[in-house]
Amino acid sequence: MKLQKFNIADAKLVKSPGQGADIYVGNLVDERHGGPITIGYGRYAPNQTLTETMAVDDVMIVLQGHLVVSTSDGTVTAGPGEIVYMPKGTAVTITTEGETALTAYVTYPHWAELHED
Repeated sequence: MKLQKFNIADAKLVKSPGQGADIYVGNLVDERHGGPITIGYGRYAPNQTLTETMAVDDVMIVLQGHLVVSTSDGTVTAGPGEIVYMPKGTAVTITTEGETALTAYVTYPHWAELHED
């Protein structure tokens, strides 16, 4: 892989697999590009909830808005410039409260191949 720079306009946002919520994701780097990680953007509409058990280690960087992330260990609220780490195997609930949130994410290993139909 070569040096690359991305912004949100580069991402083709699609509905998050397996979710009924108004949440969209767009991978920019994944297994198709030969890298060991997945990098992308996520967009959460206001008042949405995503609940799942993490199939991969996931690092989420909040760029705009706020997200509430809950696990059996507790709850954190993250805003612009803050990072949330969600380890593989952790059951998480991610919620937006009244505003849109934009995130960047990095996962290891690739998450998309684990969600293919």
